[in-house]
Amino acid sequence: MRTSGKVGGQRGATLVVTLVMLLMLMLMVGSAYTLSGSNLKAVGNMQFRNEAIASANIGIQRVLGSAFTTKPAAEQLDVDINNDGTRDYVVDMATPVCASARPSGNASLCGQGTKSMCSQDWNTVWTLNATVTDAVSGASVKVRSGVRVQLTDTQKRTVCGV
Repeated sequence: MRTSGKVGGQRGATLVVTLVMLLMLMLMVGSAYTLSGSNLKAVGNMQFRNEAIASANIGIQRVLGSAFTTKPAAEQLDVDINNDGTRDYVVDMATPVCASARPSGNASLCGQGTKSMCSQDWNTVWTLNATVTDAVSGASVKVRSGVRVQLTDTQKRTVCGV
């Protein structure tokens, strides 16, 4: 049986290479874990944003479906975005604002002495503002919408002023 004449010729190079490779592997796993956590937060934020915008639009549609021009008022609306029977978001609707009013119809004939041709209807433009705030993070989404509503002269004077 022959043995090598050099006893102790190996100095631990394999051990050093293995430890360096293990360190590199740990760094890769650690960075992948950190990156996946950041991506998860970003996806969660985008999901909140999209659901909050949808909730704000639902709130605006509810206000538009009501008689908001008779007595404009601020209100809070509960929205169940996934139809599971529980409130998911609270939409804060600001008081609807009558931004402008213009006579509709043949308003140009009013100055020519033809009082019967004067329009009694008004095209009013309303601004609706909805805000949804996340209770956990405090992040909020604001949605602004405009709508045209035709009102009588009496209604216009009541809610839009003279």
